[in-house]
Formats: sequence, structure tokens, C-alpha cells
Amino acid sequence: MKKSAFTMIELMIVVSIIAFLATISIPRYFNYYAKAKQAEVAVNLASLHTAQEAYFAEHGEYCAQLSGPNGIGWQPQGYKGGGEQENFYYTYGFNTQGAQEGVHYFTGKLKTPKDKLGKTFVNKNKFTAGAAGTVNEKIDTWQIDQDRNLKNTLKGI
Repeated sequence: MKKSAFTMIELMIVVSIIAFLATISIPRYFNYYAKAKQAEVAVNLASLHTAQEAYFAEHGEYCAQLSGPNGIGWQPQGYKGGGEQENFYYTYGFNTQGAQEGVHYFTGKLKTPKDKLGKTFVNKNKFTAGAAGTVNEKIDTWQIDQDRNLKNTLKGI
């Protein structure tokens, strides 16, 4: 009776082929995953811009307060208080003096601190809002202004 089986060399060749394919595909997967997070940024900053424009149309000025009784009525969808519990990844808002979580900025799942938002500001006629996230251990920052110019100011991907 003849038994047939794989030899140790054949098994090692198959394992090495799988390892080679994994070394090629895994970095590409993480790159696509990071780009999906960036798509969230474009949607949320465009939404923030729209809320600012609606506030400007009603009050004749832009506002640094995104949420709360005197704010523009904007927060990321499903905001729960900031941090890992959120459904969004980046931190959004304004890095202004005295800024408060849930009022002037919103911290996402990546828990990027507000000081990584870069130079953001608001005055009566202009604003620049930011988004920041730590993607693949690099800071990725975006900004949008009153003219709806969306820029990736620090590319983390």
C-alpha cells in the first residue's frame, strides 16, 4: 500500500509564497484603510462649512462655537462625548484659546489632541476649521476655510 503526502520542502515553499503575498498586500490594505478615513474628513469638514455659512447668513458673522446654545449647531454625526466610543476618527473644530471639548472641537476615535488641528481661527468675516488624525503613527491634518478651500496641510498618508 502506497501512501502519498506532501514533503516538508513542498510545505515550506507554500508557506513562503503565502508570506511573500502577505508582505505585499498588508501595507496596501492599511493604505486603503487610511484613505477611507480621509474620506470621512472631506464629508465632515464640508458639513461644518455648510453650518458656518448658514450661521453667517442668519447672523452676519462666523462663530467659533460649533455646538451649544450659542453655536452653529454642528457636531460630527453620532457624537457621544469624544474618544474611542465615537463613530468618527479625526478630531474636528477650532484650536483656539479656551476651546472646550464638545463645544469648539470634537475628539474622534483616534484621540488626536486639539493642538494638532494647526492654525485655526474664527473672526466675523473669515474662518479656518481643522481636522487632525494620527494615521499610521503620523499626523494627518486638513483645513477648510470660508471659501470652501479644502487642503491637506500635513500629509500623514
